[in-house]
This record gives sequence, structure tokens and C-alpha cells, in this order.
Amino acid sequence: MEPVLERNYVQPRIVTEPPTPTNGSPKRYRWTASEYYQMADMGFFNGKRVELIRGEIIHMAPMKTPHAMAILLMFEALTKVFSKGFFVRQQLPLHFGKSDQPEPDLSVVEGSIRDFADAHPTSASLVVEVSDSTLRFDRLTKAELYAENRIDEYWIVNLKQRCLEVYRRPVKDKNFGFAYTEIFVVREGEAVSPLAKPKKVKVTDILP
Repeated sequence: MEPVLERNYVQPRIVTEPPTPTNGSPKRYRWTASEYYQMADMGFFNGKRVELIRGEIIHMAPMKTPHAMAILLMFEALTKVFSKGFFVRQQLPLHFGKSDQPEPDLSVVEGSIRDFADAHPTSASLVVEVSDSTLRFDRLTKAELYAENRIDEYWIVNLKQRCLEVYRRPVKDKNFGFAYTEIFVVREGEAVSPLAKPKKVKVTDILP
């Protein structure tokens, strides 16, 4: 099931009301990061898995066992590769400005945990999404978002086809917007090294 966009715009009192359309046609209201976190503080998202993408609140699908297992396996693999000077985050926000607060399944951030005591990281050396029901969303919307924010390397753990999709070298294209110029697939029995650390990750080791 594809991610469902939040369309029931019930406004908390402290959040600015959407502007009234002047021509009578319906318009989407784009939430800001500030409004998004205010709503979270008020309990609007209790028991839900959500993230803010392009100003819209995305409800993420319930996590099945293979998805959870792949996150744990990838976390174990990446913590071995990025042992010093980096740390690996699980399903925590990246701050990409006022309208984007994605929560990738994993992100590798340069520095130490306490470096980000006051704010979420604004970038990452590697971002990983585990994908089963959201493969199209991860390949298109998420890939464009990560390319736009200069994430040098983006991985998709493709559970359906049991492979790892690797996206590298983000650019801005005049016809297609932001995109990755190097995309390839690493299959079971093969391995790949992250750009930031020349140490192999075996695909077999990160698949449930």
C-alpha cells in the first residue's frame, strides 16, 4: 500500500488557518516544520508513524516483520563499517528546511551523537530506506528529496526483489529537477562499499 497523504486538515488553535481560496477552487495547505512539531506536541500523531514531506504529512504503512528485521540487520552492518567519526540513526528526522522533515529508516551522520543535542542533522553521508509496499514512493519522491538536499549516497533495501538499489551523485537537471546520475543494483551474493567508507557491506547480510 502506498503512503497515504493526510487530508483531514483539523487545525489546532495555535496553527495558522489555511488561506481562503480566492477563486473558489480547493487548494492544499502546506504545513511548516514548526506547525508539524506543534501538532506532535499536542498529541495529534500519537500511535502513528508520520513524516513531513514537501509540506504534507505522510502516514507510513505499519511495519511488518521483514521490514523491521532489515532495519536491524542494516543497522548492525553499518555500525561495523562506520565505527569512528560517524554514528547511525534509526528512523529519526533529518531537517531539510521548513517543509521537509523526513525520517529515513537509517541515516549515517558524521560527528557524534551529542553534536546534535539541540537540532536534527541537516545532512547525512548515507541514507537508507527499507522498501516493500512503498517502493515507488522511495524511488521517486524520496530519491528526489534526498538528491535536492545533496545526500551523496542513498540506498533502498528492496525486499520484494531481494536486492539493494544504490543511488549516487546527485545533480540538478534542467528537465527533470533533482536526481541521481549513478544508479545500480547490488544483488544477493554481491557486496558494495559506501562512498564515505571503503568497507564492504554484503547484501546477503542485510536481507531478512
